Amino acid sequence: MDIIISNSGGVPIYDQITRQMKGLILRGELAEGEALPSMRLLAKELRISVITTKRAYEELEREGFITTVPGKGCFVAPRNLELVREETLRRVEEHLSQAVDIARTGGITLAELTETLHLLYGEDEHE
Repeated sequence: MDIIISNSGGVPIYDQITRQMKGLILRGELAEGEALPSMRLLAKELRISVITTKRAYEELEREGFITTVPGKGCFVAPRNLELVREETLRRVEEHLSQAVDIARTGGITLAELTETLHLLYGEDEHE
């Protein structure tokens, strides 16, 4: 499992782990039922505190991405399609919000932004 931690940027380490693991699960790179590294092993591999990995795993479990089996470890939870869709929609909204801010700053109208989105989305439909 490739998780890259950045000490710059202001994003807490546990949040970086959580986001990257969600991405791996949503893209199917971590399959349903797949065992995750133990919190201690992940902490050792990333050279961070076990408390940080524990917080990331707790967040992932709270959001339904992983399940914990006492004495056995943490596993990728069965895929909840609504959860996957909601997470994807949240990420899209985050990126679109940034695009809107950039457009407003650059004097781009809503009509121009909408046209650009239609063009970009249309290109992806034909690929």
